[in-house]
Amino acid sequence: MQAMKTEEREHKFQRGLDHFNRREFFEAHEVWEEVWLIESEPQKTFLQGLIQIAAAFHHYCRGNPQGAESLLASGIVKLTRFSDRHCALNVAELRAVAKKWARALGNGEDPGESALPTLTLSEEGLASRHPARTRSRHSRHNIC
Repeated sequence: MQAMKTEEREHKFQRGLDHFNRREFFEAHEVWEEVWLIESEPQKTFLQGLIQIAAAFHHYCRGNPQGAESLLASGIVKLTRFSDRHCALNVAELRAVAKKWARALGNGEDPGESALPTLTLSEEGLASRHPARTRSRHSRHNIC
């Protein structure tokens, strides 16, 4: 399998975030999987956690709460291996929301589509997105 350049990996990672935040969970899953296939550990596990959570919400939207609950649980386990802020994402918030959803679905409750989460950048991630505010415009910060 051909190596993927860092810039391309970052672009695909961001595309996955954009899809997720537009509630295009299947598409987020697909884009992240392209990177996951060639990534090494520990990043491979992190991406797998994101992929499983995206797939869980895809299952939820297609009327499969049991599949959603199972995939949420798997994704949460993988994301617990990472700090609260990883790859510029607020992972702590994502874990908390995923746990809330998994508990609700496990109890036969439906949180509703209006409660579907978005992925937020950590404060450090926001700073890296706006380099003029924190550093020279010519410095580059890798997302992940």
